[in-house]
Amino acid sequence: MFPSLSITLNDVVEPDSYLDGSPAPGLFITASGLISAASEAFANASVHTLVLQGEGRHFCTGLDLSDLATLSDADLLLRLVRIETLLAMLWHAPIRTVAQAKGRTWGAGADLLVACEQRLVGSDTTLRFPGAQFGLVLGTRRLAERIGADAARALVLEGGELDATQALALGLASRITDSLALAPLRTSGDTGRAVRAASRSDLRDADFHGRRKVPPKLKHAKEKRISRGHGTCSLGF
Repeated sequence: MFPSLSITLNDVVEPDSYLDGSPAPGLFITASGLISAASEAFANASVHTLVLQGEGRHFCTGLDLSDLATLSDADLLLRLVRIETLLAMLWHAPIRTVAQAKGRTWGAGADLLVACEQRLVGSDTTLRFPGAQFGLVLGTRRLAERIGADAARALVLEGGELDATQALALGLASRITDSLALAPLRTSGDTGRAVRAASRSDLRDADFHGRRKVPPKLKHAKEKRISRGHGTCSLGF
């Protein structure tokens, strides 16, 4: 049997677990770290499954903007590009990808779930996509492919929250379970790669086209932080 690789998103900083593009105290892995780990897994012919799990109460509550006021526009844009790079890698992964979500799975954390082939959610999972409030639409196209354009548009624009049962009904979740149990793969790695490539749209160029500048609303939030003299930001998406 081929091995799987499990990566843990550690939310030791309670109550939130942030996904960030640069190192931050208390975080087990960053977007850059996830990109590196995923690249190694995809290049290893013996690995058939990549599993993303959360260590603490929550899977991931999104992009860490605690240092928003001190970031240059270039650094902020780089952070967004890293997140999009990670999401695109997971969406186009040549092997099985599994997200095992629990608790708050919000913003970029919810986008991580959407990007994975199998999306397991715990009974206490809640999902939100609040990025549009700040002009961010990182995972919207992929969300639309998962649940349909109308449902995705409503979820993003209205900023609603889904529980596990609602996520399953929409097709956003593959299964509700509080434990990790995966069916054995019965095809070769080459066949799996071919099936995945044939069954997913490839719009990476279009996805990256919209990441060439910082969204005005996010830039405004940054300027307000600076003008108020705050060194941290509590926006978790």
